[in-house]
Amino acid sequence: MALASATTAAAAASSPSRLFRRFSSSAPPPSLLPLAARPGAGSSPRACSYHQFVVRWKGRARALLGGFSDAGGSESDDDEEDALRRGQREGEGEDAVEPAAAAAGPERWDVLGLGQAMVDFSGMVDDEFLERLGIEKGTRKVVNHEERGQVLRAMDGCSYKAAAGGSLSNSLVALARLGSSRSAGYPELKIAMAGSVGSDPLGSFYRAKLRRANVHFLSKPVKDGTTGTVIVLTTPDAQRTMLAYQGTSSTLSYDSDLADLVSKSNVLIVEGYLFELPHTIEAIKQACEDAHKNGALIAVTASDVSCIKRCYNDFRDIVGNYADILFANANEARAFCKLPSTDSPMSATRYLSHSVPLVSVTDGVHGSYIGVKGEAIYIPPPPCIPVDTCGAGDAYTSGILYGILRGASDLKGIGLLASQVAAVVVGQQGTRLRVQDADRLAECFAHHLDSLEFCSDV
Repeated sequence: MALASATTAAAAASSPSRLFRRFSSSAPPPSLLPLAARPGAGSSPRACSYHQFVVRWKGRARALLGGFSDAGGSESDDDEEDALRRGQREGEGEDAVEPAAAAAGPERWDVLGLGQAMVDFSGMVDDEFLERLGIEKGTRKVVNHEERGQVLRAMDGCSYKAAAGGSLSNSLVALARLGSSRSAGYPELKIAMAGSVGSDPLGSFYRAKLRRANVHFLSKPVKDGTTGTVIVLTTPDAQRTMLAYQGTSSTLSYDSDLADLVSKSNVLIVEGYLFELPHTIEAIKQACEDAHKNGALIAVTASDVSCIKRCYNDFRDIVGNYADILFANANEARAFCKLPSTDSPMSATRYLSHSVPLVSVTDGVHGSYIGVKGEAIYIPPPPCIPVDTCGAGDAYTSGILYGILRGASDLKGIGLLASQVAAVVVGQQGTRLRVQDADRLAECFAHHLDSLEFCSDV
């Protein structure tokens, strides 16, 4: 199904003439007017039409060059538990291990991510555990050094894992595993990340884990810095509670090394959590400006409603002037539009798509939407028995990016792939797409590249 017909089909599902009149003859809602008024829009890759957006990637499906020989193995539980034990004591008495120098990079990176580098500690707990520690269920909270230690000590008897986490790295690992599938018949995607880790053992663990997953973490460790962590506590009803300790991950500087990486990247994706960290907004602006000049696509993840509300003006500036792709869930999309909670995710998707060429909005068990030029394409959710919802949105993001990088023009097909990737992650314990699942999904996508039904047999 061609892209133009996909958009037409979305409109036809709900009285097309009325929808097209509404969105072609009326201005965007007042809350989005600053996004729509774009200085210099004529020369900006952000301001391209949707057709141009797709044409820029159409035909790349088998034109991506090279890649790395290591497709990334499965995670080692023993390694994770060792890292967790070290992390619980903050590495006291241990010498920081300097990671090996990164291998020479490729001529260009397919995707470069800017985000928080965090080690995830994921565990299954009951409601009583949360009540005992005074933690509100289903929330995300920033904690200090002492609070983190208290929770980790309380987890001694729980079942848990450690992983090189953070929202963006979850997406990049899933994308790298999809892009490293041998069975799909494509060249490997070249994925890199820049952020900030400390020179402590957890920093070495983080870099090594990403390297094994075929994501090259290219920022140097901060001397005497402490690597950030996220404690993810999942209750039997699959609800997640997150406790974030930022550590060194709260710093990001735009130096000559990072500028060189940006200039060699086809897609730059910026994690929304960075917006709320001190002194990072200037680095984000510089990265987006350089990516813009070099013709890269720029994607932004919304990350969190509270983050959007606290940093609304910065989000509006970056998304409005640079973003080609915006990833958000339903609540985040409404926060961007300043819409009430009673408004539908479809409405928020449509409004945002007046100002961003491609908008991806997830709505949990209710499905998701892809917005283009004032229209929203509904993506139904696949069957899934949820085990752990942590990482669902991150996985969905990887599916959208994978479809774009492989040159697909069927938006609903791309959305169905993204939904399947998310469903696989939700149906397991842990936030990472496993290698064998990535192989299966990538192979199915390759065999049904331009079919709405390509995910039906997954």
